[in-house]
Amino acid sequence: MRNALGLMLASVVAAVVIAAGGWFYYSARADQGAPKTIAARAADPLPAPAKLAARDDVETTATVAAKPAAAAPAPAPVMPVQPKQACANPNALGVSRVVEIDTTGGPGFGFDHFKQFDFLTEKEVVLTFDDGPWPVNTPAVLKALADECTKGLFFSVGKHATYHPEILKQVLAQGHTVGTHTWSHVNLNGKKMTEQMAKDEVEKGVSAVKFALGANPAPFFRFPQLQHNPAIVSYFGTRNVAMFSTDVDSFDFRKGATPEKIIETVMTRLDKLGKGIILMHDFQKNTGIALPALLARLKAGGYKVVQMKAKTTMQTLPEYDEALMKDMKVPTAGTNTRPIASVVQTISQ
Repeated sequence: MRNALGLMLASVVAAVVIAAGGWFYYSARADQGAPKTIAARAADPLPAPAKLAARDDVETTATVAAKPAAAAPAPAPVMPVQPKQACANPNALGVSRVVEIDTTGGPGFGFDHFKQFDFLTEKEVVLTFDDGPWPVNTPAVLKALADECTKGLFFSVGKHATYHPEILKQVLAQGHTVGTHTWSHVNLNGKKMTEQMAKDEVEKGVSAVKFALGANPAPFFRFPQLQHNPAIVSYFGTRNVAMFSTDVDSFDFRKGATPEKIIETVMTRLDKLGKGIILMHDFQKNTGIALPALLARLKAGGYKVVQMKAKTTMQTLPEYDEALMKDMKVPTAGTNTRPIASVVQTISQ
């Protein structure tokens, strides 16, 4: 009996020991395995989405987004830029090259008076027109140039610009360069002309052309009658305005200057020189009539047109802007300096 009781007690003890050993074994395995999952602590909190977005904008502008990013808007141009149109005339004279002029210090062009900058090569010409804008005549010149897909340089008289701003706007819109030619086309070397009067003529003319265009003109100037006032020549050095004389004068303003005579005068002189800046007047009726045939002669003779543009525009002086507005009796309080497109828009047609 005592032996049987001992055996039973021994069995119970053995069972308890085995169970305890198993529990200890699996607990130890669990304790050893736990660090593999617990030690990998949760990651630090991510920055807030707003902060990430701001950071991406600054540092990762080329990051590929989940959705295609919209293209950044192009910066607004300082001046209206006209779209380049294809030339409808496959045999047009066209423009062989465009040169940009840095007008710092007031350089001069045209060998009749200025001989420092000989930039044209053989068979190259620059087409220049004075005294416009004017009804009928200026549009005729513009049409002739457009038909040959070529460009010119227009020296506008301030008064004429205020009379016909819509025509001068067409000149600029068609891609031509617009310079100035005084306020009233007076001889700046006249006997009664003082230095201040000459300056007033120049600056008021610039303000008038700006008023007509709704934009600053090029810092290009031609003296009326090619009369170069020494004081104004020096003044243009301080204003950084380029001065233009000529190489080939068409003399289209003279009595008896028929279209045929204009063409012959230009081509005879040009063939002798081989190149040059040509002086014409879009104020003269016969110039517009002669121009289609003249451009054809240039093309047949192997001549090429160079367009001159300025690196910068000419800034007007406030006192002359104000004087012009007063003379024209234009209200100056407020919005007259805004471009017309920002004031008047067609919303239905």
